[in-house]
Order: sequence, then structure tokens, then C-alpha cells
Amino acid sequence: MTMSKKSIRFFNNREVRAVWDDANNKWWFSATDIVRAINDEDDYVKAGNYWRWLKKKLNTEGIQLVSVTHDFKFQAPDGKQRAADALDAECVQTVAINYPNNRARKFLEWFTYSDNSIDGQSKKKAYTLMESGLLESMKPGTVKCLQQIHAFLFGGLYDFAGKIRTKTIWKDGTLFCRAEYLQENLKKIEKMPENTFEEIVNKYVEMNVAHPFMEGNGRSTRIWLDLIFKKRLKLCVDWSKIDKKDYLEAMRRSTTDATAIKALLQGAMTDKIDDREIFMKGIDYSYYYEENE
Repeated sequence: MTMSKKSIRFFNNREVRAVWDDANNKWWFSATDIVRAINDEDDYVKAGNYWRWLKKKLNTEGIQLVSVTHDFKFQAPDGKQRAADALDAECVQTVAINYPNNRARKFLEWFTYSDNSIDGQSKKKAYTLMESGLLESMKPGTVKCLQQIHAFLFGGLYDFAGKIRTKTIWKDGTLFCRAEYLQENLKKIEKMPENTFEEIVNKYVEMNVAHPFMEGNGRSTRIWLDLIFKKRLKLCVDWSKIDKKDYLEAMRRSTTDATAIKALLQGAMTDKIDDREIFMKGIDYSYYYEENE
């Protein structure tokens, strides 16, 4: 089977990796990752052993996992691609429903909800945006560009998609730019220089402080940031190299001191600006940053 794209979802901060099957038009999920997520298991070997035991147990109980395949490869901890058991969505739910001691109840709720939630639908739109070529027609660094990105990600999900907010908002005790000053502030941010790494990150930080939309600012602005990097420096961010907690803390501190976020971004820069997987992983991690603990 051919693999056209990869995806990473996160359950309790555990990766659940998936690959897309073009021939059958569906995702296949790593069986070992599912066990690691449900059992909260650090050790890949232990998770793999548990999966093999569970598969036999279910078989003896007459529960047939008909959609199990070895035809896809997942990246192992040593960085090599190795074939491993993969389950389609129906099979994942069968495993979760019949998991020992009902430990998989929360996982099942998360799994069945994740695709249909606003974030799940928006994430699919983000994949489409990356593949559509529309980003190439946008003007990086402009407010209009950011609005276009937001409108694409959240169109049909929020009635304010792509619209600059007219209300003042707070988040986690942080007051963002007051609505009455927002339009003028956005004009100033748009005029900020973006010729060096420092200037680009400063502009990104200011846009985060502005928080121009009622929701979806982070997801939209990270794509916007990558477009600026790509245009100005022929670089982009490999977001998979930036830990969620480190990123959120650095962004909180950036309102008064951008040193931490600059260090994180600097350490994750790559020249693989045309690497499809880098951007797809970037979307996965970008949405992961916004998930509530």
C-alpha cells in the first residue's frame, strides 16, 4: 500500500501516529501507539509485547480484528522506518471497547470525538490548505494573509472566521490588545520589518499579543510565521522539535521577554521548506499545542 501522508494525534501527551491509505481512502493507526496511550506506557517494547498479548486474547474470545495490516511503516525510536501492526478506525474502536478493565473508555471518547470536533475539522482544513497551493498566492507578513489563513481553517466552523474581533478578550489571565486599539495596532504590526530572524520573531510575538481573532489565533499565526520565514530566510520551523510545555511557557513570557521563544524557534529552524512531511507534522503539533490538558 502507498502512504501519501502521515499524521500525529495526541492522547494524554502520547503520540498516536497514523498513515493515510490512498487506495482505501482511510487512516491506519499504530497499534503499539494505541497501547502506549491507553496504558500510559513509556516503553515501546513493553507496549509492543502487550499488544501482541492483547491481540491473542481478543482472538481467543472470538473478537476478530479484521482490519489489521503490516503494510505500513512507522518511525521507530532509533529513527528507522519499520513495519508494524496498524488498525483502521473501526478496528481501533473494537480494540478500545474490548480493552481489559475498561481502561480505554477515555481513549475511546477522545478517538471518536477527535475527528468531529471543531479542532478535528479545522485540522483537516489545515492539511487541505497546505496541499492546495493557496498559500503561495498569499502575501506573507500582512494582516490580510493572516485573515485568509484563519478564514480557510475555520470557515463554516465559526461565524467570525477571518474577521478581526470587535470585543476585548483574555486568556489564562493574559489581556490581549483592547478591541478599540486593535485595528491601529495591526497596522503597526504589519509595517514591522521582517528581514532577519530577530525581526520576524518580534513581529510574530506582537501579533500574538494582538490576538486579532476571537479563537484560533495560535493555529493561524504559526502558519503565518512559517510563510514569513519561508519568504524572507528560505527557512521554516520544524514544530515537532518544540515541546508543548516549553512553547506555551515561552509564549506566556514573550509578552515581556521574547528570549525564550526566540531560542526555541532558533533551535527548530530547518531549510526543508518544500518537505511535505515537515509541514504536516507542523500542523499536528500546532493543534496539539492548543489542546487542553
